[in-house]
Amino acid sequence: MTTTLNRPAAGRTAATKPKPTFRQRLNVFDMKASPYFYIAPFFILFALVGLFPLGYTFFVSLFDWHLLKGQGEFVGFQNFAEVLQDRFFWNSLFNTVSIFLISTIPQLIMATIIAAVLDQNLRAKTFWRMSILLPYVVTPVAVAMIFTNMFGEQYGLINNILSSFGIDPIMWKNDTLPSHIAIATMVNWRWTGYNALILLAAMQSVPRDIYESAAIDGAGSVRRFFSITLPSIRPTMVFVIVTATIGGLQIFTEPRLFDPVAAGGTARQFQTTVLYLWEMAFQRQNFGKASTIAWLLFLIILLFGIVNWLISRRIATNGDDRGATSRRRRQRSSAAKTKADDAGLAAQAVTAPAAAPDSTPRSGK
Repeated sequence: MTTTLNRPAAGRTAATKPKPTFRQRLNVFDMKASPYFYIAPFFILFALVGLFPLGYTFFVSLFDWHLLKGQGEFVGFQNFAEVLQDRFFWNSLFNTVSIFLISTIPQLIMATIIAAVLDQNLRAKTFWRMSILLPYVVTPVAVAMIFTNMFGEQYGLINNILSSFGIDPIMWKNDTLPSHIAIATMVNWRWTGYNALILLAAMQSVPRDIYESAAIDGAGSVRRFFSITLPSIRPTMVFVIVTATIGGLQIFTEPRLFDPVAAGGTARQFQTTVLYLWEMAFQRQNFGKASTIAWLLFLIILLFGIVNWLISRRIATNGDDRGATSRRRRQRSSAAKTKADDAGLAAQAVTAPAAAPDSTPRSGK
């Protein structure tokens, strides 16, 4: 006897989903929206102190804007055309790039070496790590006074030392290259320790087991530094290079205080772009062209940042490719060695039974 079960209608069996309560909807909204609320203060503050001044500076650059008279007539991109034809602007840009290269390259090299030395097992490590940060703590005015006296042309310490060896005194403030070297020395003395501490923090995050394994394999300290330390701190190195580039292209305090009487030198031999911007805004009182110089400097820094990013990315890619190639070579050599060992074992297995009867003593008749 068979019984047939009548299935109820689908609409009746489908359980109606209860509507979420207000507390449940509030919890879901909190889970989805909380991260955006947490990071919103940074973006709001960045928009107020970063994006708005940048946009307003571009707006000012489109007008004939005077410091005291205020907004003038609309001139469009005429300020950009005039600034790009200004020889003083190109002179300031040359001085900026020259001081930037003389200061940044030795600064990063010395910071990396100091960080590598401080990463070793030294006595009184905290004392040495704090001591390299002291130049950064000293105010720029004090630094400028110290180095201005050192690089004095008549009674400076360095020229006195050179004269004791029979060398003619160097015109640190009147010649272009010596003035750039003097200002770069001020920058390096102040910022090398700061960058060294950042690189040191990155070096300390590298696992020590890697160094121990490399030392067991026979790698020396120099080889471990170039093969383990530098590739491991590559992201931090890129950050330091980008920040040093931005700071080097915006240099103002050191050249301004190096010769307070003539801002940038009597012949503008060490006048940087920011110093020329300051002159255009507060001495010539032309805010329109000063805003134009600020925007051109922003574009130049952006270009340098993109170039640094591409170079660092290329170096990272090449390093990964070399690492992958070396790994593939090790894998192929290991596979070939394993195959050769297997072939040797197989050959021994084949020849062993044939040699066995000869080695077995025969019984006599």
